[in-house]
Parts: sequence; C-alpha cells; structure tokens
Amino acid sequence: MAIHKEKINPEDDLGFGTQPVIKSQPVINKDGTINVKRTGLPFFTTSNNYHSLITMSWRKFWFIVFSCYFIVNIIFALIYFSLGPDVLDGKSGNTDFDRFMDSFFFSAQTISTVGYGHISPRGMIPNTIAALESMMGLLAFALATGLLYGRFSRPSAKIMYSRNVLIAPYRDGGKGLMFRLANERRNILIDLEMEVVFSYNDEENGKTVRKFFQLELERTRVSILTLNWTVVHPLDENSPIKDITPEELERRQAGLSVILKTFDDTFSQTVHSRTSYQYDDFVWDAKFKPAFERDETGRVVLDLSRISAYEVVH
Repeated sequence: MAIHKEKINPEDDLGFGTQPVIKSQPVINKDGTINVKRTGLPFFTTSNNYHSLITMSWRKFWFIVFSCYFIVNIIFALIYFSLGPDVLDGKSGNTDFDRFMDSFFFSAQTISTVGYGHISPRGMIPNTIAALESMMGLLAFALATGLLYGRFSRPSAKIMYSRNVLIAPYRDGGKGLMFRLANERRNILIDLEMEVVFSYNDEENGKTVRKFFQLELERTRVSILTLNWTVVHPLDENSPIKDITPEELERRQAGLSVILKTFDDTFSQTVHSRTSYQYDDFVWDAKFKPAFERDETGRVVLDLSRISAYEVVH
C-alpha cells in the first residue's frame, strides 16, 4: 500500500463526512466554495437571499439589479398604458408604441424620484399609482445601496494559488509535496495559519468511504506574507503518503483541501481562503521557478504571473 494507514489518526474528524468522491468531484472547489448542493429550503428565505446577493459574482449581481429595474418599469408602464391615453399630461406620442414609451420613461423618472416635470399624471388613480411607485423606488434604491456597501465592505482574502502541486526535490536528497501562494492585493496579511488535508477513497467492510487526514507541514505559520509562500509537506518516513504514485492517486480519487486563515491589517479582521487540488493537478519531479527578482534599484519585484511557473527536473 502506498498510503501508510498506521500513520493516520482515525480519530481525525475534519467535518467532511465519509461520502466517497466520484467522477473527480472535489470536496472543496478551486474557488474555495464547498461542493455541496443544498435543497429543501424555501426559495424566499431572507438570510439566504441576502447572502447570495452579497457573495455572488459582480456580473450576476449587476444583471439582477438591471433586470429588476427594467422589469419593474415595464410593469408600471403597462399599468399607466392600460388606464387610457389621457392619464399622462405632456406625452408626445400618438401611436400605441409611443404612448407605451412615454409611460415607460415616466415610470423611470418616478421610481428614481427625478421627476423632470415634462410628463405628469392626471387624476386620482394615476397620481396614487405614481406615489406608490416613488415610495417603492426609494425603498428599492436604499436596498441596492445597502447591498453595494455590503459587497464593498465585506472583508475577504484574495490569495493566488499555484495551479499545480509539485512532487519536488527536497532537503538531503528527499522529496516534498509543494504548492505556492501569494497575496494578490497590496494589503498586509499577518499571522497566517495553513492547514492541508489529504483525502482519498478507501474500501472499508466492502464499502467505499472517504478518508481524511491532515498533512504535517514544514511550516504551518507565517508571521507576515511579503512575497510568496511555498507550502511543503516532506515526503519522509513520517509521511503516510511518501510512496504514493500517480496511478494510486487517480484510483483513489485523491486530492488536497487547502484552508488558510490570516489577519487582514486593513480591515483588522480575520479572513479565510480555501482551494483544492485533485489528483490530476499533481506534477512529479518538478520544481517551482523563482517568482521574484530585483529591479535596477535593488528593490524586490514579485511577478504574480509566475506563481505557477515550474520546470521539470531529472
């Protein structure tokens, strides 16, 4: 066996459960999200909707904001249009399409409380609808502003990880399992703590289960991240995977889960970063190329585009 089970603590409980990995599905995705699909909750759950709007991508967020804006204006434009041709004073259109566009732009001016005054409602019902729309617009824009503030103010770590894990030469002719990381931002990260969990499928009483154990690292803490950090697990006699092979990694659907905790000096808060590596991310007999150099003044320059750069060694 390439995995030495006598060196694994069976009492380790890392919170992932024992469900086996199939079809190369990682426990933790590359972007740090947990690869678990949740169902059974109501669609309109306030806490979940707020969290989704705060954490989703910017592209999806702006798509939702603009889509809601146009849909609401179209609904109110249809209401004004359905009330007849004489409910809006100052309209310039004569055809149905022009009337609808006048209603749409009046709705846009009302919901934003701009109110140019070129078009105005006539009668009790149109004025009531316009008043309700303006109130809804104030609440909606306040909500959008709060979400924007929440997205910008939410502390988070922006860590760049190497694309591959290398089995590289290590001290005294040995080998080590290595990957590299660096801070993408200009802020200062201090008190970094690293945890690397190796997981694999195993047969137990005729049933496939997922096993996890924490790898012992050369260094688990760094006081301050100024350049890049190469995380190393020595493949020595104390390592339970010192004889692991590429074939066994694939057969066992093995992978690494990387969990980083650090203190962000800008926000004065603890932030986290996560990523994962699958068996096909491992590269044997290679080493990382230097990711920094000095300029003409002697100042150290870190090239983030070279974080994943490596070369094969023989």
